[in-house]
Amino acid sequence: MPQTANVNRQILLASRPVGAPTAANFQLVETPVPTPGPGQMLLRNRWMSLDPYMRGRMSDAKSYADPVPVGGVMTCGTVSEVIASELDGYKAGDLVMCFASGWQDYTLSDGSMVFRLDPNMAEPSLALGVLGMPGFTGYMGLTDIGQPKPGETVVVGAATGPVGTVVGQVAKLMGCRAVGVAGGAEKCEYAVKELGFDACIDHKDPALTEKLAAACPDGIDVYFENVGGKVFDAVMPLLNAHARIPLCGLIAQYNMTSLPDGPDRMPQLMRLMLSQRIRMQGFIIFDNYGHCYPDFLKAMTPWVAEGKVRVKEDRVEGLENAPEAFMGLLEGKNFGKLVVKIAD
Repeated sequence: MPQTANVNRQILLASRPVGAPTAANFQLVETPVPTPGPGQMLLRNRWMSLDPYMRGRMSDAKSYADPVPVGGVMTCGTVSEVIASELDGYKAGDLVMCFASGWQDYTLSDGSMVFRLDPNMAEPSLALGVLGMPGFTGYMGLTDIGQPKPGETVVVGAATGPVGTVVGQVAKLMGCRAVGVAGGAEKCEYAVKELGFDACIDHKDPALTEKLAAACPDGIDVYFENVGGKVFDAVMPLLNAHARIPLCGLIAQYNMTSLPDGPDRMPQLMRLMLSQRIRMQGFIIFDNYGHCYPDFLKAMTPWVAEGKVRVKEDRVEGLENAPEAFMGLLEGKNFGKLVVKIAD
């Protein structure tokens, strides 16, 4: 059913997944639309974001953020319209980006993690991607931790995803050689022909290791890690002295229930980090860089407007289709930033 004015559809975490999530882990329910109290506002969610980090929130393992409780609303960021407000500074009709919303039609907010948007934005969904958390993650991880210098080689996994596209394109704007790794020939062609990467390697190719080495004749100075698995195995031998590794995700491992087969690579990695004096730093974007978001927007907004940073979205229609789309995301089925249109 479409969004209505008096019913709040919500998608709950019905059970914790073991391995890859299934449809049984989600439950769609209908509740009354809440009423804002003092210091609150009611948001009508128009677009919602689907991102790999949500898989971690479905687990109760120790992490940087509390898990979604069983029976709780799945968490996400949304582009929303203020419907009613008892909160100073916001009024009905305002368009906002809420990073603390959920998989639902309506959200009560006290203003935490809410940013005002231009109500005349031509494409408000961009606030969930290139101008939102993924773009912010790519930009800050690359520029602050990666600190690329002109002429250096920057490699990024999931190169046509919302983080990877920003990393590669900003690397090019900073005078670097940008090499991507993506899943499939179509995505690799897009990275080179549309996004301007110097090369992009298909991680499904049995010759991944050899082709990545050929694409990085001078080694790798910055590896932006958001994948893990066999991609990192191919990257390790190519890392130059003083290489930097911003680490924001490990999507290849999110559904794992046990360690992968094969030898323990930890001693190899530790020796490599010592001998090559490599810096690897994990980060959580709003924990580490939340105060930098306005500065990021000042840099990224004109690049997007001028076409210097290009964008691709994978749009899904309907809140009810979010679980299936999310499961596909974890399998690499999306092509571009995955967003769900909840309402006009």
